[in-house]
Amino acid sequence: MENLVVWTLYFFSFYAFLPAFISRTFGFRVFKKGLVKKEIALTFDDGPDAVYTPKLLELLARYDAKATFFIVGAHGEAHPELLRKIHEEGHTLGIHNYVHRTNWFMRPRSVKRQIERTCEIIREATGSRSNYYRPPWGIINVFDFAGIGHLQIVLWSSMFGDWNKRLGAERLKRKMLKKLRPGEVLLLHDCGQTPGAHHEAPANMLVALEAYLQEGRKQGYRFVAIEEMIKLTERAKERQQSWWKKSLITLWLQYERVFHLLFQLKQVGEDSPPAFHYRTIAYSGQPIELADGQRLNKGDRVVELHFDNRKLSGIAAEAATPLAAGIRMLREVEAALPMLASQLARDPAAGEAKALYGITMIHQGADRFGFEVFPLPNGLFARTTRIYLRLLMRVLTKKQRNKKSKQRRKALDPCLLLMPMSKMQAYQNMQAALLRVSSGQEANLHKTQTAAVESVSVDGSTSVI
Repeated sequence: MENLVVWTLYFFSFYAFLPAFISRTFGFRVFKKGLVKKEIALTFDDGPDAVYTPKLLELLARYDAKATFFIVGAHGEAHPELLRKIHEEGHTLGIHNYVHRTNWFMRPRSVKRQIERTCEIIREATGSRSNYYRPPWGIINVFDFAGIGHLQIVLWSSMFGDWNKRLGAERLKRKMLKKLRPGEVLLLHDCGQTPGAHHEAPANMLVALEAYLQEGRKQGYRFVAIEEMIKLTERAKERQQSWWKKSLITLWLQYERVFHLLFQLKQVGEDSPPAFHYRTIAYSGQPIELADGQRLNKGDRVVELHFDNRKLSGIAAEAATPLAAGIRMLREVEAALPMLASQLARDPAAGEAKALYGITMIHQGADRFGFEVFPLPNGLFARTTRIYLRLLMRVLTKKQRNKKSKQRRKALDPCLLLMPMSKMQAYQNMQAALLRVSSGQEANLHKTQTAAVESVSVDGSTSVI
């Protein structure tokens, strides 16, 4: 019997208490407060109500305020005309279960049926599906995180106990005015028919809300529906890099500067920041057969390429995803290879090198430039390199929200790039042609570039896209 009680407590903690605590405390997978300058989101639960919802809509219209109504499905089913009116007046409808029952005491399938039934009631009344869900009392079970499909869970930043009539309109007003701040998501109630509420309590809410709207208008606030609050918050987060990430990038770039000094990396070209740095080293990997018949053995000299992380940081700041940053990087590579070839031809240390060599996550399309792409051999070096490069991309690029992020991570798995030095002659020819053009010999450019491309064997094109 004791074991049964213990296991029941374990199960209930995992199923109910922990998800509710994590979502309410840390905002995990829920929206509860905006990051905005002059916007406030008003949300109303438990309606619609035949008496108070029309009065609320009239009040909101007077102050040109938009709001979000999280409806109890059974109440909406009884008053579809109110759902249409809410929708037609530009407000947002959300789901608050079909009956006002906590998700803790329902099976996942029951919760799903409650949501689907309420969503269908909204669709039948308005012609539109709801995208937002607020569980009764804000209580979430573990399956709600994955089992509600397209719906965004919305909680709140401020709650006032307005379901209690004894609170009174004056006290409620004072409590609400303390929360007249940007980004607030206010929880109020336009219906007093649910368990624990008083059926006349919304009358106090309407009095307090009018005072709140009046003061908000004086101070220049806008009252918006939840979808606008979420969009504005997402834009603000995209524009705003957190202080720790900025600090981490600064430290990383300082580390790179020290690395370049210690290992005597050479800059390619005179641009700041350049696309590449390089050094000549002994190859230490497994033997590799190259396409031109050469064999790269351990100890052979290679030119090791390093993409400049300052350049990557600048590209990543403008790119939407690591994949987009990779495309921009490959374009930089395309532009810099002729300059690299010319510099290597003048560098005695590179004279004995058999190949260009580099390890990168950005290898999609590299074969178009004459590189050969090889997977990293399994082992400690491959694992540590994978961790390092993924951490680098995580620091320097924006966070991905796309559902295909796993596919993208696979596409960005680190690989070994090699190019025989014989192919670099073609890029040296390109650089020479560019120099002749700058001297006025434009007529020879097309022929030289065509010959260079053919000798590189890059499928007739040196462009990534």
